[in-house]
Amino acid sequence: MNIIKSVALAVALTATSLPALAADVTLGELTLSDAWTRATPPNAQAGGGFVTITNKGGDDRLVSAAANVSAKTELHEMAVIDGVMKMRPMADGIAIPAGETVALKPGGLHVMFIGLNAPLKQGETVPVTLTFEKAGPVEVTFSVEKIGAKGMGMNHGAGGHGGMKNGMKNGNSGN
Repeated sequence: MNIIKSVALAVALTATSLPALAADVTLGELTLSDAWTRATPPNAQAGGGFVTITNKGGDDRLVSAAANVSAKTELHEMAVIDGVMKMRPMADGIAIPAGETVALKPGGLHVMFIGLNAPLKQGETVPVTLTFEKAGPVEVTFSVEKIGAKGMGMNHGAGGHGGMKNGMKNGNSGN
């Protein structure tokens, strides 16, 4: 095999072995970054989606999410209440305060895909429409990371975006 074929093969193998890293999306004064979800086992009925939202403008609120990968898509919170971990839908949405960053992440606020149509597979992407009270709707591409992933890009050597940025809120305040 000559050197050109070897390099082409290496590039192709690298490209197919890494999940697509979702690009930042800007909607007015909002920036959405590090959008990801976990791959699911074959019979899973639900999955979670995570994204970091930075608001450089006035107060806004994430009011809904929609995706064609599931029968329903909702905004949820996982929190410890009276010593018990509980998950509940966020009927009034998720506040995105002016000048702050809110992280939807495992164990806290998240997008919930309920009644999955098919398993979410590592390396694929999931288009999700997020609708904000003031800024309106925007489509965000969530990358599908491996089963059990703790963050975006942390499991394939990309250096670990993981949604961890300086000054980020824990995603549980403001609600």
